[in-house]
Amino acid sequence: MISSTFDAVFENGVFRPLTSLDFLIPEGQHLKISFESEKGSDDILNLATRVYAGLSAHQIDEIEKIALDRTHFFNQGQCTE
Repeated sequence: MISSTFDAVFENGVFRPLTSLDFLIPEGQHLKISFESEKGSDDILNLATRVYAGLSAHQIDEIEKIALDRTHFFNQGQCTE
């Protein structure tokens, strides 16, 4: 098994290496890919803060009320065995 690390960008549904890999990987070779994203937890928190963007306070309250309502979580509040 050969292991290598290289930078790539994800575009149009495919990973595109930022450098030539012709000398490392034969055309048609199947690979197992692991990746690390440059986006950090700050980026994720920034996205989360925009979830309610453009909604009124009333709409946000309604959404949170539905999300916190657990009466239908297990068969209308009753756990079945």
